[in-house]
Amino acid sequence: MYRLALLIIMFLTSQLNAQTETKTNTNFEKGMTKALALWESNPADAVNLFERIASAEPDNWLPPYYAAMVLITGGFSENNMETVHANLNRAQNFLNDATAISKENSEIMVLQAMLHTVYVVKDGAKYGMTLSPKIAKIYEEAYKLSPKNPRVLLSKTQWDMGAAKFFGQDTKPFCKDIEKAIELFTNFKPETSLHPKWGMDGAKKALAECKL
Repeated sequence: MYRLALLIIMFLTSQLNAQTETKTNTNFEKGMTKALALWESNPADAVNLFERIASAEPDNWLPPYYAAMVLITGGFSENNMETVHANLNRAQNFLNDATAISKENSEIMVLQAMLHTVYVVKDGAKYGMTLSPKIAKIYEEAYKLSPKNPRVLLSKTQWDMGAAKFFGQDTKPFCKDIEKAIELFTNFKPETSLHPKWGMDGAKKALAECKL
């Protein structure tokens, strides 16, 4: 899952290129594109801009979704635990806002699982026993809601693979699920250029490692 977070950040560049090539007509589109571009160079400013957009667009789940995503993915590489806790608490508030706008949204659920995963990665002894079952349950529920969402299947599979590795089990059986995720990515059409579409690069890398 840690590797997945890094791949999300790496994939951001190609996602931004695709979005900036899309004609932006509304202030919302322009603001979101600007915030996404800021993510790579200045994550804190990106979060603040997403937050301002969220205030101006209270019925749209995308601004709080991306604000949370910046904070969550940054948590994997942050070493100061006080900063991690502060950022994840803020991210949780954004996820709560996004969920209130768009209930039973599998994209938001994936981020919720990732938020819990940061805690497990940072302090497995403290959080592993309590949060691991929650993460698994979130992925199960997200998969039931959206079995054709490639990010759901990829994230769920990588979590399951991590659990298998932890218990010394063979991870090869999961390769077929990653292959299925890649197929889903190939056929996936986001609702708009601003909707989540990350993950294909991560899936390809995961498949290559799975077959080693």
